[in-house]
Amino acid sequence: MDALSRPAVVIDNGTGYTKMGFAGNVEPCFITPTVVAVNDSFSSSGQPAARGAPARGNWLAQHSAGVMADLDFYIGEEALARSRASTSHSLSYPIRNGQVENWDTMERFWQQCIFNYLRCDPEDHYFLLTESPLTAPETREYTGEIMFETFNVPGLYIAVQPVLALAAGYTTTKCEMTGVVVDVGDGATHIVPVADGYVIGSSIRSIPITGKDVTQFVHQLLKERGENIPPEESFDVARRIKEMYCYTSSDIVKEFNKHDREPSKYVKHWTGIKPKTGAKYTCDIGYERFLGPEIFFNPEIYNNDFTTPLQVVIDKCIQSSPIDTRRALYKNIVLSGGSTMFKDFHRRLQRDLKKIVDARVRASNSRLISGDTKAQPIEVNVVSHPIQRYAVWFGGSVLASTAEFYEACHTKAEYEEYGASICRSNPVFKGMY
Repeated sequence: MDALSRPAVVIDNGTGYTKMGFAGNVEPCFITPTVVAVNDSFSSSGQPAARGAPARGNWLAQHSAGVMADLDFYIGEEALARSRASTSHSLSYPIRNGQVENWDTMERFWQQCIFNYLRCDPEDHYFLLTESPLTAPETREYTGEIMFETFNVPGLYIAVQPVLALAAGYTTTKCEMTGVVVDVGDGATHIVPVADGYVIGSSIRSIPITGKDVTQFVHQLLKERGENIPPEESFDVARRIKEMYCYTSSDIVKEFNKHDREPSKYVKHWTGIKPKTGAKYTCDIGYERFLGPEIFFNPEIYNNDFTTPLQVVIDKCIQSSPIDTRRALYKNIVLSGGSTMFKDFHRRLQRDLKKIVDARVRASNSRLISGDTKAQPIEVNVVSHPIQRYAVWFGGSVLASTAEFYEACHTKAEYEEYGASICRSNPVFKGMY
């Protein structure tokens, strides 16, 4: 069997989590934190020799340390567990705010993903990788070099995450590739308008409020209330509380009143075990259940520097897009990323955005002279579906299953002939629309 007859490998590298699996599957095979634990003891072994010391022994020590450092590292949950259990391993996060910062660590991460998790030979599969919008072309070149030189892949396609998220929201009759993708990840939040599979680059918006900020805010509220949580576990507990108990409220004042009237119904309890002593501890989860996600709609409660609500940013994004695409963009606002999974998040976003749009239409009609044609109402639709947590990966799985995908990929032969610059552009192919 050649690489064309085998399913492509789809890897979606996010700031918080990486999703990986094979094209054609509905769900990724593995979802693991994007983190690497490296053994620090080897780096200290390779220090330069003191003056007068024999250089040969030191060179061998450096070489051995380098070899062992290349082998002794862990990724994902295993890396987090190793760093908690041992002081010799330090954590390294290769991706920050959606951009790769440490390429050595990123290469190690991909190595473990391919060989230890997916357990496949990279020479036998085409690869689809993802990137965040506004990624520099040089980053694609580095990615291409690693994939073609280190892993010797037969073909590579680097897709923009919002385009894949749109493809994930398709129906069996029609794949709508015009819309706005609201991608709220752990380390980056982007609002990206897409028209017929092409990103409208000049209208992309980015806000400094992410899933990690929600965790930080929940952590801050718990700490201010004096909950009995071990300091070394506090941030991890806040993240789990966010994922399990947080929801979006329709009216924050009514929500406060409901919690005050019936605390037994709305206040939840978290039970954990202290890692050092093994003793049990409990804490109450109250207002932070709805105040956490509220920072997207009223960011001033968390951040004094950024006070523009998410719905206003989306409206500005669409208004800055070409006028003939705006109605189609309002009609197909697609949510993507784990931080859009809060209960009723899409309903709140649609309601608040609809208010802004309707107010503009009414103001426009009020300025008309009698006899002028009134503006037609604008349909606002925020699309939510069960797989939006890994919508980007699923969109990649769908597109990598089409015959056109293999034609659009950059091949190893092209790389050897033209170099890494071929990875700077990745064409939109027929399966996308």
